[in-house]
Amino acid sequence: MDSAWPIATIEELKASTPNALAMGPFGSNIKTDNFVPQGVPVIRGNNLKEGRFEDDKFVYLTEDKADQLRNANALPGDLVFTHRGTLGQVGIIPKTAQHPRYVVSQSQMKLTCDTSKIDPLFLYYYFRSAVGQHALLSNASTTGVPALSRPLTSLRQIEVPVPPLSEQRAIAAILGTLDDKIELNRRMNETLEAIARAIFKSWFVDFDPVRAKMAGREPVGMDAETAALFPDTFEDSPLGKIPMGWGTHPLGDVLSLDKGLSYKGQFLTEHGVPMVNLGCFLGRGRFSEKAIKKYSGEYKSRHVVRPRDLVLANTDITQHREVIGSPALVPPQGDLSELIFSHHVFAARFHEGTDFWKMFVYFLLLQDDFRARAAGFATGTTVLALPRDAVLNVRFPGAPRALVTAFAEVALPILERGWKSAEESRTLATVRDTLLPKLLSGEVRVKDAQLLSSGAG
Repeated sequence: MDSAWPIATIEELKASTPNALAMGPFGSNIKTDNFVPQGVPVIRGNNLKEGRFEDDKFVYLTEDKADQLRNANALPGDLVFTHRGTLGQVGIIPKTAQHPRYVVSQSQMKLTCDTSKIDPLFLYYYFRSAVGQHALLSNASTTGVPALSRPLTSLRQIEVPVPPLSEQRAIAAILGTLDDKIELNRRMNETLEAIARAIFKSWFVDFDPVRAKMAGREPVGMDAETAALFPDTFEDSPLGKIPMGWGTHPLGDVLSLDKGLSYKGQFLTEHGVPMVNLGCFLGRGRFSEKAIKKYSGEYKSRHVVRPRDLVLANTDITQHREVIGSPALVPPQGDLSELIFSHHVFAARFHEGTDFWKMFVYFLLLQDDFRARAAGFATGTTVLALPRDAVLNVRFPGAPRALVTAFAEVALPILERGWKSAEESRTLATVRDTLLPKLLSGEVRVKDAQLLSSGAG
C-alpha cells in the first residue's frame, strides 16, 4: 500500500505497559480441567468470526487462574489475533464488552495499543485490509496445523501507516458506521427468523392453538379464519399426541433428494457457475454467500438449484457434528437465477403439487430434535455422511393444506425481508472494502468517503 502517511512498526505503536503484546498461555498452563461454569472468559477462534468479536459461547476460568495467566489477559480496546489454526483472524474487544477482562487462548495473541499514537479501531481496520492480512500471513506455515512462525516477532515488525489521530478516528468512524449497519441488519435478520421459528413451533410442535381451544380460549396471534383450521382435541400417533385428523406422513411422501456434483478441484476457478458447498451452511438455517465457490467444469440438470430452493448439508466431520442435517434456503442474489450444488449437499425436490410444503419442511428440519437424529443416523469414522433415508423417513404431522399455506404466507415475507436486508449488507460491505485501502493509504480523504458511505446507506 503506497501511503501518504508516516509509517511505524507495531513495536513502536504498542503500549508501554508490561505484556502489551503477548501470546496466550502454553497448553500445559490451561487445560480442560481449569474450565468452570462462570468466571473470566477465554477468547478462542470461534469468538473471532468474519471480523466480528463474538462476546458469547466462552469457556471460563476462575479469577485466581486468570490472575496466574495475567500475561495473557486482554481488556476492552485490545486487539486479538489468531496465530495458530484459522490464520488471519483479527478482532477488537469493544469498549462495551460484557466482561471487564478476558484471557486469550493458546492459539491467540493480544495487543494493547499506545492510544497517544494509534487508535485501536483504526489499527483493527488496517489488519482487516488486504495489505494488513498480507502482513499478518507473510510468515505463515501451512505444514500440519497452519501457524505463524515466530508470531510475536512477526507482529512487532509489521509496518502500519499512521495518519494524525484525528484522521485515524474519523476513518475508523466511517468504517465502523458501515459495519454497525451490517451488524444491525444481521441482528434484525436473526430476530425475524426467530419469530418465524417461534410461530412454527407454536402451531406445529407445541400445538398451542389446539390447547387454547381445549381450554375454551381463542388462539392468539392469528385471525379467526386461521384459528378455525385447528381442531379442538388430540389423537394418538407414532409422534405422540397430535391434532385430531392430521395423521402422520414421512417426508418421502412430499419430496425426494438429489445429491450434488462430485466436483474436481481443478475446475474451481474465479469464473464459472456459483456452487453451493458445505461451507455455505452455518447451522440453524444460516447461509454464507461468501462461501459459494465458482465451478467451470461440466454438470447435469440434477445438480442445479435456484434461489429459494431448499438444500440440506449431508456431510460433516466427526469432531463437529454441527452442520450435518442443517437446512437452508438458497438466498436470492441480485439477478442470479441458477446455481449448482456439491456432493456434500442434498437438494429437496418436491413432488408435483406438494411445493406448498416447502416452508413447513424447512422449519421442520430446523428443529433441534431433527438435527440430533440426523447426527445419530450419520455414518463414517472421520467424515460423517447422512443417508437419504434418514431424511425421507422423518415423519411429520400432516396439517391441512390450508393451514400449511397460511403458515407459508406468514413465514415467506419474513424470510424475504431478511434476504433483502442481507443484500443491503453485501452492498455496504462492498463499499467498506472499497474504501478501506483507499482511506488507510490516504488516497481518499475522510470528507469524500463520508459522501460515498452516506449514499450506500
